Amino acid sequence: MSEFIPFALPDIDNEEIDSVVETLRSGWITTGPKTKQFERAFAAFLGGNLHSLAVNSATAGLHLAIEAIGIVPGDEVITTVHTFTATAEVIRYMGAHPVFVDIDPKTFCIDPAKIEAAVTLRTKAIIPVHYGGMACDMDAILAVAKKHNLKVVEDAAHALPTRSDGQLIGTLDTEAAVFSFYATKTLATGEGGMVVTRNPDVANRIGVMRLHGISKDAFDRYSSRKPAWRYEVVAPGFKYNLTDVASAIGIEQLKKVRQFHARRMALAARYDEALGDLPLVLPPRPTDRSAHAWHLYVIQLLESAGSSRDELIDEMAAAGICTSVHYIPLHLHPYWRDMYGLRPEQFPNATRAFNHIVSLPLYTRMTDADQDRVICAIRSILHRRHRSFEVFPENAAAEA
Repeated sequence: MSEFIPFALPDIDNEEIDSVVETLRSGWITTGPKTKQFERAFAAFLGGNLHSLAVNSATAGLHLAIEAIGIVPGDEVITTVHTFTATAEVIRYMGAHPVFVDIDPKTFCIDPAKIEAAVTLRTKAIIPVHYGGMACDMDAILAVAKKHNLKVVEDAAHALPTRSDGQLIGTLDTEAAVFSFYATKTLATGEGGMVVTRNPDVANRIGVMRLHGISKDAFDRYSSRKPAWRYEVVAPGFKYNLTDVASAIGIEQLKKVRQFHARRMALAARYDEALGDLPLVLPPRPTDRSAHAWHLYVIQLLESAGSSRDELIDEMAAAGICTSVHYIPLHLHPYWRDMYGLRPEQFPNATRAFNHIVSLPLYTRMTDADQDRVICAIRSILHRRHRSFEVFPENAAAEA
């Protein structure tokens, strides 16, 4: 068998390496000039009158964002179970309570109708999750938020460069959007993230709280040619700043985001074409005025496939191909299940999705030959297991 095909690989080249070496030689490796440059470049990429604040993870960014909008103990924040635990855990950091709702079965994004039904007098905010790179129905979500005077913080960890009705995620009329630069993401710095907001008060609060609640920027204090050692601690903040080493990678990665996106779209289109006649549901395509970031390519096995999700994953691994599942929904994890008495029947769409979905390898360093191996393996497994393969594609459409 040829080389193992991983689920994802960061696309790091000489530009990123040279930028990191330059930073190491500069003598400034923590938060400093590179991070400021990265923040400015990110805001410029999105366009509009935005504040951009670099942090050491999207989890940190979400925590800072909901702290900055005033979430306090006892508040409720509506989000979905079909997400990584970070989306909900930051709500608990504030002593507030996540209120979980189900997903739209076609997009796997939060269902706006379920949001409205979950609003109570204690509800203060909504955290929608742009799943896999597909935008949530933001028009509907913002309408609910406006009706009930709720604030919206977008979990945009998968959403660079996703568009919703022609607008890049990060430029919508929300309190903040939080991006992830984890190693598998569409822009990768290893660890890291970015909070963007139009609200200067939110930006100022995050700027203070991401570095211990100190009133003066550490870079300004240490790079000033005049004595600037005095500072004040104005709040019990956090240690959430991004280093210049990570920012040096981010600056170069950002220059390639459109190129990366084009490759991801091409790979997604190749999967669509090659897998369309199999007993599975392909990811939804965005509308003409929207854009899918294609962070993930998630297939959904039909009942008639003759293979369970776990069996497919195991057989793909035996063929030297790594796949994954996004996500094990939160109501199936002991903490969230027991803390809030959650049951699978409360979230039928998320529960069904979990039992049938598989995330296929998708990364910009993936060659056509690599992808062909993935495609051939899936087709071979399902041909062997499917009870009546000849009826496709009509039967797949009926089951979907």
